[in-house]
Amino acid sequence: MEESSLNQLQYILKEELFLVEEEISDLSTKVSQNPLDSSSVKEPNTEKYHTEKEEQIELTVQKEPIPVRGSFKKGILILHEEDSLAPAVMEMLVKIINAVGHSMNEVGMLNSKELEGRSMEEFKAINAHVVLKFGTINHPINALVSTPYESLTEEETEYLFADSLSTISEDQILKKKLWDSLRVLFNISQKK
Repeated sequence: MEESSLNQLQYILKEELFLVEEEISDLSTKVSQNPLDSSSVKEPNTEKYHTEKEEQIELTVQKEPIPVRGSFKKGILILHEEDSLAPAVMEMLVKIINAVGHSMNEVGMLNSKELEGRSMEEFKAINAHVVLKFGTINHPINALVSTPYESLTEEETEYLFADSLSTISEDQILKKKLWDSLRVLFNISQKK
């Protein structure tokens, strides 16, 4: 969530804000309960509401939650660098997800552009249990210190960072490296 003071909002909002009498009394009560400054509220000037110290009153501006593509039933989230996945890359991804005992109907997907400008708190609100990050994502998730192709557990979420899906699809060594990492992450025994 972003918090902005009333004073800062004047640069974003071009229209004047008006409060209904019930809102003014509710807001007056909240401000008067603030022990730091109980004298900041003036009586309403006609229909507009003003304060001497506008910074004392914080408004909460909520963004829409991050929209995840797919049903996301199992809490498995795939983050990928590419804006869209080529058919061959998508086919490889489907095979990978099937090989770890899941289907594409159970996972959620986000590309890098869908995460731009979103905070880590917004990302955590998705409530993913497993995050598979492929490639470079323009997001604070990169601050998590992780060795590529090794799983990392942070709070209740398991992460696996790897090269981009496009790069992996063209390199047999990276495919094997990814498969070995996914076997460990999803606790899959090697067939003999």
